[in-house]
Amino acid sequence: MIKDIFVKKNVETLLSENLSSKTQLRKALSRWELVALGVGCIIGAGIFTVIGTATAGTDFRIGAGPGIIVSFLITGLACSFSALCYAEFSSLIPISGSAYTYSYTVLGEIIAWIIGWDLILEYNVAAISVSISWSAYVVSLLQSLGIKLPIWLSLDYKTFLHQISLNPSLVKEVPQFLGYMISLNLPAIFIISLITIIMVIGIKESSFVNSIIVITKLIILLFFVLIGIFFIKPINFNLPDYGFFPNGWNGVMVGGALIFFAYIGFDAISTFAEETKNPQKDLPFGIIGSLLICTIIYIVVSIVLIGIVPFTELGRADPIAYALRYINIEWASGIVSIGAIMATTSVILVLLLGQSRIFFSIARDGLMPSAFSKVHHKFKTPYLSSIITGCVIAFFAGFINIGEAAELTNIGTLFAFIIVCISVIILKIKDPNRPRPFVTPLNPIIPALGVISCLYLALSLPLITWMRFIIWFIIGIVIYIFYGYKHSKVRKTI
Repeated sequence: MIKDIFVKKNVETLLSENLSSKTQLRKALSRWELVALGVGCIIGAGIFTVIGTATAGTDFRIGAGPGIIVSFLITGLACSFSALCYAEFSSLIPISGSAYTYSYTVLGEIIAWIIGWDLILEYNVAAISVSISWSAYVVSLLQSLGIKLPIWLSLDYKTFLHQISLNPSLVKEVPQFLGYMISLNLPAIFIISLITIIMVIGIKESSFVNSIIVITKLIILLFFVLIGIFFIKPINFNLPDYGFFPNGWNGVMVGGALIFFAYIGFDAISTFAEETKNPQKDLPFGIIGSLLICTIIYIVVSIVLIGIVPFTELGRADPIAYALRYINIEWASGIVSIGAIMATTSVILVLLLGQSRIFFSIARDGLMPSAFSKVHHKFKTPYLSSIITGCVIAFFAGFINIGEAAELTNIGTLFAFIIVCISVIILKIKDPNRPRPFVTPLNPIIPALGVISCLYLALSLPLITWMRFIIWFIIGIVIYIFYGYKHSKVRKTI
């Protein structure tokens, strides 16, 4: 059995599967649509929310202060090492599945399953977290317009109970079922349901919606920069008693670990490999291009943000909107809030698209039920995996308080990045003569730097996050033993 679980898929087998009429997806994406999908996923809650906490810190973590600018540089550089490795694999193996598919060809089935299971964690938790964030922005915007949703229709049950404890008079407004109060996050359920419908209709339609949203939120960020640049105070970059690095290098690295959540997304591009018109050239362009564009945007926005407001006042959920209120431009803060809603919408869209493609690839190999690999006869989309993904995420987003579990997204992504970097090194050693449309430069130095930097960031995460990740890992191994091992199509051919 031990030997069987490390069975590998060769590249030729993978490419031939892509030509199967039963599982072939619609090739509709251009390189710039891939860039837009990457930007759509990367520019999200990170720049509108996490940047505040990473800069000012919390009761539990120190902040980077103005040094957050360096944090963005470091995190962008760390991601670039992995992005180059992703670019090589995506051009060599233009198949849906991302790191799951790549590790199947190099490290074997059991490692591929672990990575696939890990990616399920990454995409699901991220989508749940961002949809809850989307809901909070929408509820806040509606309130500013004089529309107030009932508390039991806008909060998960745990947060709802907390609010009731603070204001017991609200109980009379809450309906009950079998003696229990009812509460669900309706806006979060709504946005997941809407996006799921768009996903089922088609990848081209999904890409079009994403492109419109991306253009809108980039215009809003440009709007913030053009207004804020006239209110920058150089003293804010070197406050008395704080300086540029108020918490030293440790603060910069903690800030980097926190904002890493803002960078995940370029890997989602690789999940659209089978739906790309010219994957060998366009996938590397989309991966590297979106990461470069977003890094520049993050740095420019953070410079303007810190220049406007002393970093000590940025530890809030809406730092960019607050910055505009700080300089007495109240009307502009509302526009930024709309930008945050647009930003999180595109993030949810790309995450759900990526998750459904991961399910699709794993199911096609027999490691998950075949229903996940069914393709719609008209839309040419993995419609069942899209619907199942949407239903699961909508349920948890509607009823669960994600809390610190969002950090699981970071550790899951970092683990996937590490495996991809290692796989590039091994493939270069085992199959050095295989033609590669895109070659990772300075192999093995660049991949090794990717492993080291991602591992360093992972070790910056709390112990509780590692414990939850290990539990998820154990659950995945159990599922593989009792289902995946028995149903593996690849293993049955040996």
